[in-house]
Amino acid sequence: MAGPVNRIIFMGTPDFAVPSLKALLDSGANVVCVITQPDRPKGRGRKITPPPVKKIALQADIPVLQPEKIRDGGFIARLTEFNPDLIVLTAYGRILPAELIDLPPHGTINVHASLLPKYRGAAPIQWALINGEAETGVTIMQMDEGLDTGDILLAEKLPISPDDTAGSLFMKLAELGGTALKKALAQLKVNKLTPIKQDDSLATHAPLLKKEDGLVDWSRSAEQISCLIRGLDPWPTTYTFLSGKRFRLFSPLVIKQNDCQSSASGHGIVCRADHDGLLVKTGKGSLLIREVQPEGSKRMTVDAFLRGHPITTGIRLGL
Repeated sequence: MAGPVNRIIFMGTPDFAVPSLKALLDSGANVVCVITQPDRPKGRGRKITPPPVKKIALQADIPVLQPEKIRDGGFIARLTEFNPDLIVLTAYGRILPAELIDLPPHGTINVHASLLPKYRGAAPIQWALINGEAETGVTIMQMDEGLDTGDILLAEKLPISPDDTAGSLFMKLAELGGTALKKALAQLKVNKLTPIKQDDSLATHAPLLKKEDGLVDWSRSAEQISCLIRGLDPWPTTYTFLSGKRFRLFSPLVIKQNDCQSSASGHGIVCRADHDGLLVKTGKGSLLIREVQPEGSKRMTVDAFLRGHPITTGIRLGL
């Protein structure tokens, strides 16, 4: 890629994209336009709320476009008026047409929350946790028409902590994305970015999650269930059933030693219920659940839950 990078269009929508936009502004980049999703109803009151990226753009007096359709010829024509040298995309939320990707001389680069080619798709943060990865990271990628298949321009690694959830990892990777983007842009300006083709044979995928994905199978190992709980926190969350009612699970701790003694056989048996949490027998090892959310109630510690809802040891979760 050659030529100056004087005019940038930024495309992004949720909180994850905010550090990327801020990184561009902090580095002195000339962001001539921000494209984000339309304002949507949010919260219990369904109040029309602007995307987080829009708020930052307006504070910086940057023009904001919020098209319902990005494949509209009139919208593409509108973008040409900004004469961009580069488009930067972070979690915009829609698939871009080739006409838009190739609009600027430097094309479009994307901030993706995985170490590509692993975890291509919409939920890379969650799937890295669900699958028990030891590390993840951010990839700055030259976009093409495929699903996260473009050339790698820069990658930054991040270790995954044993207590990380999708929520905590989301924030870490968002900040890392801003840092990596700033570094990539600096290298791009002096023509020092070397595109590296992805090895498709190493690709894995991270499809959107559904609420049903959160149902716990207690025959799986404590480690696997722990990864699922952390990967689906805060959304869509994991759940089991207690006395026929949905019971959401949070803050797991794998107990490797065999201290889950119970006369009842099978998986999902509560071996202990006290201020430390619920100790549950799994297919391999035991799992201590330290926070729960009963159906129709808020998230709370197990200690708080047990004060009004005592649980008898030997009861089976999932029924």
